[in-house]
Amino acid sequence: MAEVLLYHHIQGLTPGVVAFADALREARHTVHTPDLFEGRTFASIEEGFGYARGVGFDVVRRRGADAVDGLGEALVYAGFSFGVTISQQLAQTRPGARGALLLCSCMPVAEYGERWPQDVPVQVHGKEGDEFFDEDLPAARELVASSERAELFVYPGDEHLFADSSLDAYDPDAAALLLERVRSFLAPL
Repeated sequence: MAEVLLYHHIQGLTPGVVAFADALREARHTVHTPDLFEGRTFASIEEGFGYARGVGFDVVRRRGADAVDGLGEALVYAGFSFGVTISQQLAQTRPGARGALLLCSCMPVAEYGERWPQDVPVQVHGKEGDEFFDEDLPAARELVASSERAELFVYPGDEHLFADSSLDAYDPDAAALLLERVRSFLAPL
């Protein structure tokens, strides 16, 4: 079974992110969920960005990078939206990465290196009408085109954090399909 380091989105370590992690744990995976906001959650994306901006995005990302301390190298890095900025960087730069799950976001590969590591499988998930994911879709398509071990899944709808069961954006059908695909991805790792 896989060991997963799952980073939350900009609204914090919500009950929905914890529920997603628990669903992976039910499949016998070890899942770590560092709390980058030190116990704070936010009712909106804007409030979460306000907090991160106030603390400093570099500080929050450093907290995420520090979460690997004491863990082995053979990790699957996963992130929801803002958490993708940390998980993708680690998947591209930290030796021993076993995989990456980029949920609701994808950064250009060039942000963290010359190319995607060919031995690191990756899945990217997002909604076709999501204003945030639409900005990232060209980067996601470029990443997938650059690696035989990359998959892109685009779901109908416009909700951003659609796999977080504690938010109004939750789409149970799309979230169930995403979870099924993630479990399949993790099974051989």
